Amino acid sequence: MAHFARLENNVVTQVIVINNEVLKDENGIEQESIGAKFCADTFGGEWKQTSYNGNFRGRYAGSGMIYDPIKDEFTYPVIEE
Repeated sequence: MAHFARLENNVVTQVIVINNEVLKDENGIEQESIGAKFCADTFGGEWKQTSYNGNFRGRYAGSGMIYDPIKDEFTYPVIEE
């Protein structure tokens, strides 16, 4: 299963699971862009794939986390006092 995070102003608002078959191109190769487009077409918004095992993008995304497009990873928000 593939996990995708919905972003609003680079803040994760939702994480969903979709079937890996949705990600496959005409050659049977999984492509993140196909999954992101599927999510956007189905639910609206901007989507980035996240790894449940933390294999890419730093760590698994969760609601309230921040997507850093420069580092291409999900981070915890900085709490300033």
